Amino acid sequence: MAKKSIVARQKKRERLVAQYAEKRAALKAAGDWAALDALPRNSSKVRLKNRCQVSGRPRGYIRYFGLSRIAFRDMALNGTIPGVKKASW
Repeated sequence: MAKKSIVARQKKRERLVAQYAEKRAALKAAGDWAALDALPRNSSKVRLKNRCQVSGRPRGYIRYFGLSRIAFRDMALNGTIPGVKKASW
């Protein structure tokens, strides 16, 4: 489990990205780089990090499910992810 402060910081970044997305797109289209620099740094989409929705783990992230490999395995074995089952051959 990631530290709560790190997860909270990530959520704040996600909120800022959503809040300023329209404004950033308009400024980019207009080519107003000075006004773009004046916006908060964390409002840029590239500052987001893929993190597990359950544990906040940044590594071993499975994009399709939004989970880390560990959380995915636990949830799949418990049957909480619909349509996913353990393969054997």
